[in-house]
Amino acid sequence: MTTNQHVFTRSFSWTMSLLSAMGSLLLVRRSNPLCSDEDLDLTHPGNYLPPPCSFNRIILNFTVTSKGRQFDRLGLMYLGDIEVFRTSTAEPTSNGIVWTYIKEMDQYEALWRMEQKIIFDLGNLIDSTYTAPFNTLLTATFFTVPNTKPAADQILPISARRSADNGSSAFSLPSDNASVTYRVPQNAERVVISISACGQATEEFWYTNVKNSEVNTFADQVGSLYGYSPFREVQLLIDGQLAGAFVPLPVIFTGGIVPGLWRPIVGIDAFDLQETEIDVTPWLPLLCDDAPHTFEIQVKGLNDDGRGNASLSETVGSSWIVTGKIFLFLGPEGSVTSGTPPMLDAGPPSIMVTSQLTTNLTGANQTLQYNTLYHRSLSVSSTIKTSNGTTYPAFWKQQFSFTNINNISAQGFSQFTQHYINGTDTSSSGYIIDHENNLTINSTFSTSPPDTIGINAVISHAVNLLHSGPSIFPYPLQPFTLGPPNPRNLYLYARPQSYPLTIPSNFPIFRGRHRSTVQSGDASYLSSSNRSSSTGQTAQTFAIKGLQRMDERNDGVELYATFVRARDSGVVEKRERLLGKPVAAGMEVLAQAREGVRAEMGARRSVKDILGRGSGEVRQSLVGTGRGRKKEEGSLISIYGKAMD
Repeated sequence: MTTNQHVFTRSFSWTMSLLSAMGSLLLVRRSNPLCSDEDLDLTHPGNYLPPPCSFNRIILNFTVTSKGRQFDRLGLMYLGDIEVFRTSTAEPTSNGIVWTYIKEMDQYEALWRMEQKIIFDLGNLIDSTYTAPFNTLLTATFFTVPNTKPAADQILPISARRSADNGSSAFSLPSDNASVTYRVPQNAERVVISISACGQATEEFWYTNVKNSEVNTFADQVGSLYGYSPFREVQLLIDGQLAGAFVPLPVIFTGGIVPGLWRPIVGIDAFDLQETEIDVTPWLPLLCDDAPHTFEIQVKGLNDDGRGNASLSETVGSSWIVTGKIFLFLGPEGSVTSGTPPMLDAGPPSIMVTSQLTTNLTGANQTLQYNTLYHRSLSVSSTIKTSNGTTYPAFWKQQFSFTNINNISAQGFSQFTQHYINGTDTSSSGYIIDHENNLTINSTFSTSPPDTIGINAVISHAVNLLHSGPSIFPYPLQPFTLGPPNPRNLYLYARPQSYPLTIPSNFPIFRGRHRSTVQSGDASYLSSSNRSSSTGQTAQTFAIKGLQRMDERNDGVELYATFVRARDSGVVEKRERLLGKPVAAGMEVLAQAREGVRAEMGARRSVKDILGRGSGEVRQSLVGTGRGRKKEEGSLISIYGKAMD
């Protein structure tokens, strides 16, 4: 299947290390293994030259070893000023740990084809207490596959652009102004902006925060609480106008809530923090006027008056680490895209906040229950005229709802959080994503006896993503459009396919895909006299389904599923299914299906028929590979059943 495969690997035994494919590294070797955070070099630049081969697929392998005691750390990888990978570390043990994450990087093909400065920003602190360095190996593999989807022709950063000084280019909000100004190429025919944003420090657990009027409710018992409400909205503004918005996915890092929850299973997306896509193609008649335009990222919370009224805040706590990218799909050189001005329909959001405070017999505050509801709808539309004279309507639509229930009891020492988000983003390109996030946390803290900290927590977290149509980022199933070009989707056909694709009648056809991740667990933590320990158990179910209709979430065809249970830092149970069967049986079924594809014949009409679930309907092709994910014990199995050891 693959040709011209090139793998470039380089490893180092310093405190931090980075592979640069065919490049040299600018790293400072540590002569003293124990140093303060002031002495520790935080960013690690290297030079990258494109490999001497043709390629349209790039796979990144990030492997880390660590031994000792250390916090979880946030890591950001850049090609020049453009963030291409945001990850975090596991917390090591005294016996040492190792983990590997595999990530597809095809969306950055335009960057990998040019000489680049690679910067990996992974801060760390090494002293007599926190003894563990992170020894890292980053490997890039370049190869070609037929029928790959077209990648962006040009990518522009929405970042602080500090690579010239070997620095990290992320904005830190609210202290920075996260805006850039560009003249967009006049031949742009499709533009999508992605945003990466996560809270740190006082904003890491933003979904548990209280309203500003209530930050001192338990000040005498536990101190002031973090404010601006448990709601956050990330906004994209073009020339000061709202172009898109979303509620970020809560990411729980490996030291979050209780560390014992995340050994060795990590929180959803903790090893690969996901980005949100916003299609700004409807803005092209404005952006292609050869004038400078401003792109800005903002993070909003809520301000309240203490009487049940709230509005979007102009600032939040410290801090949010944000960057963005502008993906440009260009028409012929010298052409100019035109059309009607964008029409924005984005009325004020619906906001509802309520609170109930109770006191004990002494009059001290005992419990605080506060609820937050938020709903937003947004749409942008215009008419686009491309260089070949084609005119078509372009639109971007979003709607999402947010519900958060928090109950703080025991004078601030216990907290129950229920956090729910659901919404749908739709583009005239055919891109649709239906997202749902449901997080529940019940935690209790204690400080008795003195100089002792105890934490007990129970957590459940479910993320469901239904996706169809052309996306910037890879998803568990990559569709290839068959049939004649649609004038509204011309960019899908910008590059000819390597060979004609013939689909036999018995091959499974899907319009969309459903990715589901569900975690549940409980854990405890105890710290006393500079010693700490944490125990717990966590279970995770991950599944990918093919959807013949986007409304069949509960009736899709299961393609791959895995269940893992861990207890006290070890995996105690693991099961995998391929095509609804144990992996060995599923691979046999897949081999039969492959044979049917080659022969373009067979008695069975679909995967549903093979699985004994009915004949199903043949509507759209299934091709592609899975999004990168953590490699656990054993092999990482793709949906084709190929083991990547």
